[in-house]
Amino acid sequence: MTQEHWYAVRTLVRFANAGHADGQDAFEERITLWRAASSEEAILMSEGSAAEYVKVIDGQVLDLSQSYQLFDEPGHGAEVFSLVRSSSRTPEKYIDSFFDTGDEHQTGLFSKDS
Repeated sequence: MTQEHWYAVRTLVRFANAGHADGQDAFEERITLWRAASSEEAILMSEGSAAEYVKVIDGQVLDLSQSYQLFDEPGHGAEVFSLVRSSSRTPEKYIDSFFDTGDEHQTGLFSKDS
């Protein structure tokens, strides 16, 4: 019997014309948790879930899935995703380039606070 592990899988979804400004698209990064025998199996499950998700919100699943095998069981304080990127940018420019561009919907695209 193949041993299963916990995997977090990041997928990207596009919502046409759903950005803050007219004509802008909105993009959502989703991280979902899966118990699977391999990274590939977890990605397949995540992509199936994402395909169902976009039917409800009229979106498009983009061609990118990244998985991360958890070292520990999911629980309080457990690391659920990690992506390491090499860069020569300063810490401030790195944050501005990838995480705080000003175009983020910080409270969530469909949150009650929006």
